[in-house]
This record gives sequence, C-alpha cells and structure tokens, in this order.
Amino acid sequence: MGALWTNCVFLLACCCGSGFGSPNRCDEVRKVFQLRQIGPIQLLPISPRPGSDLQVCMSKNLTCCTKKMEEKYQLAARRDIQNLLQMSSTSIKFLIARNVAAFQETFEVLMRQAENHTNAVLQESYRSMADQAVGPVRELFTDIGLFLLGSELSVDDLVQRFFDALFPLVYNHLINPGLSDISPGYAECVRSSRRDVRPFGGAPGLLADQISRSGVSGKLLLQALHLGIEVINTTDHLQLSRECRRALLKMHYCPHCQGLTQSKPCMGYCLNVMRGCLASMAEIDTHWREFVRSLEGLSARMHGPQDLEQVLLGVHTLLHDAVGQAQKNGPRLSAQVHKLCGPPSRKPAQSANIQHSKSRESIPLTAAIRASGDSLAVRRREFLNSLRHYRTYYGGLADQLCVSELVFGDGMSCWNGTDMVKSYTLRVVGNGIKAQSANPEVKVKEADPVINQIIDKLKHINQLLQGKSIPKLGSLDQIETGSGDVEGQYSGDCDDEDGCGGSGGGEVKRKVSRVSKMSPDVTGDHKHHHHYHHHPPVEDSEVEGRSRGLGLTGAIWVLILPCLHMLLAL
Repeated sequence: MGALWTNCVFLLACCCGSGFGSPNRCDEVRKVFQLRQIGPIQLLPISPRPGSDLQVCMSKNLTCCTKKMEEKYQLAARRDIQNLLQMSSTSIKFLIARNVAAFQETFEVLMRQAENHTNAVLQESYRSMADQAVGPVRELFTDIGLFLLGSELSVDDLVQRFFDALFPLVYNHLINPGLSDISPGYAECVRSSRRDVRPFGGAPGLLADQISRSGVSGKLLLQALHLGIEVINTTDHLQLSRECRRALLKMHYCPHCQGLTQSKPCMGYCLNVMRGCLASMAEIDTHWREFVRSLEGLSARMHGPQDLEQVLLGVHTLLHDAVGQAQKNGPRLSAQVHKLCGPPSRKPAQSANIQHSKSRESIPLTAAIRASGDSLAVRRREFLNSLRHYRTYYGGLADQLCVSELVFGDGMSCWNGTDMVKSYTLRVVGNGIKAQSANPEVKVKEADPVINQIIDKLKHINQLLQGKSIPKLGSLDQIETGSGDVEGQYSGDCDDEDGCGGSGGGEVKRKVSRVSKMSPDVTGDHKHHHHYHHHPPVEDSEVEGRSRGLGLTGAIWVLILPCLHMLLAL
C-alpha cells in the first residue's frame, strides 16, 4: 500500500509540473482561437479531453478541441488559403487592371486628338464646308471609339456612312458652290449617289481597312487583358475539394488541438498539401506562359497598318487628299450627279454674305503634341516588360506560398501532420494533376471543371493573339470575359461527409458569373507585390527539437485512475 501511494504522489507531481494538472492548460489555444476570430469561445473545453468525436484532428493524446471547434477550424483554414491566394495575386491583377484603364484612356485621348486634327485640316484647307463637317467627323470618331472599346459595329459601315454624309457638303461648297445650300431633298439624292459616282476614289475602302486592321489589334489587346483578369479572379476564388479542405485543416489547425499554436508545417509536408490543393491551378501554367508570349507577339506586330496611333493620327491626311481629289474631278462628278439627281435644287437665297459665317473659331493646324510616355507603343512595351515577371506565376504558386508564407526557416522543429519532428520523411510530389497520384497527403481525383473552362478560354485567346484564328474585319469572335468571380455555396459550415451533421446536400453549387467589361475593383493596398517564379521541390532540412504533445498518454492515465480512487476512499 505504501509503494502504491508513493507512485501515485510521484505521477501526480510530474503531471502537475508539466502543466497537465492545471485547470487552465487550454488557455493558449483559447487565446489564439479568440484572436483569430475562429468561432465562439464557448466551444472550447476548459481542460484537455479525449478526442474520440474528432474527424480529422485525431490524436492518441488528450486534446483541447471539440467537434464544433474542428468544424470552425476547417472554415478558417479555407478562408486563410483563399486570403493568401488573393494576396499573392494583388500585384499582377493591379498591373493588368491599371493598364486596361491606361489603354482605354489612351484610346480616348487619341480619338479626341485625331478628331481635332481632322477638323483643323478641314478648317485650314476647306473652310467653306468645315463647320458643317464637324458633326460627321465627330460621329466618325465616336463610332471608332465604340468599336475599339468593345462594340460590334461594322467598321466598313461606319466609314461609308461618314463619306456619305461628307459628299453633299463637298458637292455644295466645293464642286458646285452657290449662293445658298442645296435643298434637303437634293442633298439626300447626292448622298445616295456617292457610292455610284465614287468621288473620293479608294479613300473610304483604305480608311476602313486601316481602322479594321489596327482596331482589331487594339481591341484584341484589351479583350486579352480582360480575360487575364478573369483568369486571376477565378483562381483567387478557387473552390477547394473536400480532400483539400481536410488536408488544410490538418496542416494549419490540428496542431492547435495539441497546444502547438506556434507550430509551422514542414516544407515537404506543406508542398504536398499545397501542390495537391492547387493541382488544377498548376495546369494553367503552360497556357499562361503562352498567353504572355502571345501578347508580346501581338504587340510586335502592331506597327505600320496595324499601329492604331499612326492610323488615327493619319486620318486627316487621308481625308484631305480624298476631298482634294473630289474637288479636282468636280466637272465629271457634277455631270454624274446631274444625271442621277437632276439640276441642283437650292433653298431660297437669304443673304449672300452669310455663306461663310462660322459658329466657332478656326482651329490652328498644329500637330498634336504628346508626351512620349503616353504613346500606345511605349505603354505596351512597359506593360509587357512588367508582365513578363509573372509568366511563371501559376507554375510556382504552391511552392511560393509555402516558402514565403507558411513554413518556418531552417533550425526549428516542424509539424508533419501528426507530430512535431526534425524533418518530413514522406515523398514530395511534383506540380500538376498527373503528379498527384502519389501524393500521400491529398487525394486528387480530377481537374477542376471551372479551371478547365478558363484553360479553354486561354487556348482560344492565344490562337487569336497569334493570328491562327483570324477574326473577320470589324468584329471579334466572342469570348465571354468578366470578373471571373466564382461563387461557391456550401450547405453548411462543414460537409456531412466530414461528420458534422450538416443540413444535407454536400454538393457544391458553382458558376462563373459574367459581368460587364469594366476594370476590376482592385484595392490600392499593395504591400505584397511579389514576383512569383517557379521553385524546384524543396528538400526538408534537418532541424533540431522533438515533438511535445499536450495531454496524457493512455498508459499514464490508467496509472492515475487507481490513485484517484484511493484518494476518494480516504
């Protein structure tokens, strides 16, 4: 009896000395649970307990976790990884969105410059008709701007419509000038005769061809950048599989159940979990690299007839020459119009001295002065130089998250999924779907269907960018682009499969929402502007320290129970 009593006193003293006998031994877990706002503090037990009801964070030791805590931890792990994904993409998304806005602004500035320059040329060379030409010129450049920014207008139609409106003005003021304007009915006949008499020669066809070629390239560039934003937004909101969610819970929060709130996963362990969870995302890598190369190829081709800036700022020259040709051929054109429409029918003359009255001041004929940094070519070059840094973004994302965010450096013990160890000893798999068949931490069944849709869109836009699937002039093949936000709705905080007793229906409802082609809402906080490059598999370094489990082993607990009974008997 004396020996048993001595042993009991020794065991109780040892346990109390290690913290296990203290009623507050889950305090650290409680603090972290509350600090990270994982769930109601009432879910925590006051002291360690057996964890027989746990589904993922199972341990032979006593635990500070309950089934409800485990459910909250799983939600927190999913939220944490999505926050990391969004943080990692902030700089690249901001880069693309900023340049979408810059390109659109540059297009609009070019429209205004080209319109003003065209009006100035008409005012300088053909003053009698310049004021009345302001409306048709404005409509021409408005339509070109709409076409560039996404409208499916026919370039040929809008150019022909402009020259139709211009011909009555040229006929009335330059070919057959009179004391007053021709009547509206006769002007309409002159308008309709323009395509038969061809007063401007090949100018309309040449202008339509130049705008189509250069405009399609500019429009395709914008469309590709919108798709780039959609790809990033979609992967930012990637819906995680059940296996991945359980693996993230095990890696991030199961150590907390054993009181290891400051632990970090081993490098190899983290790589297996993250490469498994992001296996579908890694499949984007090849197509994203090609996307960046294809944008560079398109930019290299945007010169001469495909240089939008050169074409737009050259409209005034083409128009000046076209009107001059019509004026030179005035007698022939006048005879042809007379044959089609009869003798000119004019409005009653009011006053001969109001013929050339102007409603505005003449615009001086000066070339638009632009800062070199505002030119499209310079903007494209600077943008692509920056985008090139992100060409390996998807191939190295899983590795980069482990290296920069989730893992301790060398010299510290690490969590391997069950215990604190010197290093992770299981096989570390590669990136991509095929490599996951040997993943010891995450079972990956198939590629994510939403990611497959994104890959298909990248393949399509890459063909267009490379000129392999040439869109008809004046329009582009439709590619649905938008914010790419993916909505994932779950039936509850935790799947029924996870043993959470949910409200039924663990199926995930998913869709890619389509929104208008606007620049995304990108915050101005860019503290994490990393350049993500591919990293090779990282081997675990030998780190010092052994595991420390919270709670009592089963053997010690069996020894203590008789002691407690004896104390009660006394």
